[in-house]
Amino acid sequence: MFSMTNKLKEAFEAASKLPPADQDALAAAILEEVKVDGLWDAAFAKTAGALQRLADEASREHRAGRTRPLQPDEL
Repeated sequence: MFSMTNKLKEAFEAASKLPPADQDALAAAILEEVKVDGLWDAAFAKTAGALQRLADEASREHRAGRTRPLQPDEL
């Protein structure tokens, strides 16, 4: 089991001084963020092979001279 870091304990201590409705809103936001992070992790885990193939293809194209520097002003 993990324990809380000092910063997280400090954040929860500060949050405990908020009105109940604000505490609930903050808790909902934290839970949603944790859920979203988990979804990103799962999505990347499922697509790791595809991402690696795309990276390999980009490297081959660059080595073959078929790329050019990005010019953000031209986008």
